[in-house]
Amino acid sequence: MANSDLRNDLLSALALLTRLPLPPHQPTAAASAWAWPLAGLAVALIASLPLTLHLPPTITAALILGLQAMLTGGLHEDGLADCADGFWGGHSRERRLEIMKDSRIGSYGVLALLIVTLLRWTALTSVIAMGGAFWALIAVAALSRAPMALLMALMPNARPGGLSRAVGRPAVSTALAGLALASILALPAFGFWLIPALIITVAVTLALAFTAQTKIGGQTGDVLGASQQLAEAALLIFLAA
Repeated sequence: MANSDLRNDLLSALALLTRLPLPPHQPTAAASAWAWPLAGLAVALIASLPLTLHLPPTITAALILGLQAMLTGGLHEDGLADCADGFWGGHSRERRLEIMKDSRIGSYGVLALLIVTLLRWTALTSVIAMGGAFWALIAVAALSRAPMALLMALMPNARPGGLSRAVGRPAVSTALAGLALASILALPAFGFWLIPALIITVAVTLALAFTAQTKIGGQTGDVLGASQQLAEAALLIFLAA
């Protein structure tokens, strides 16, 4: 891969998945999917700054989660809420997609955000208290973003428009390259437990994929965001356990 292509892929991944100020670049859309774990790495590096303040683990965890949301613009959290509202708030495929497109949040979305954020905060608090939280943040941020590319590569688009359709469909090899890269970044935190961590990530992703296929007939940008949040929660719980 040429240096210019590598640069454009990295910047495209950051532009799509973060709100960081970036230099001009040529967007590469789905071709940059292999670099999405690197966008997670960037978020984790910045969000880990509260670890240097030596505050109580509960406060540190809250600050880290808040920074993550700011750095991503709440992109993944929004997807989780929209999926919860749409999947369980509509009685037909068309109505579910309509609800998911609505910018307003309903009771299912609020509950999903509260429960998943509480799980992430509680597990992250435990990880911080045990030590090694820096590498844990990097591992979880990288691994939780790899399933998004796999879902895009393997599932059809559920609607004719939307962010997922605009980005395009990455090749399976591109998605697998992202998973391999995420695994390398996660190795320092998980060590020999990397294989179980990958199994957990795949299991959560498959459960969401089955639900999305059943409810709306494919994936959307909201489904991709939900996959990141659910994988992150599951991985943090695994690390805490």
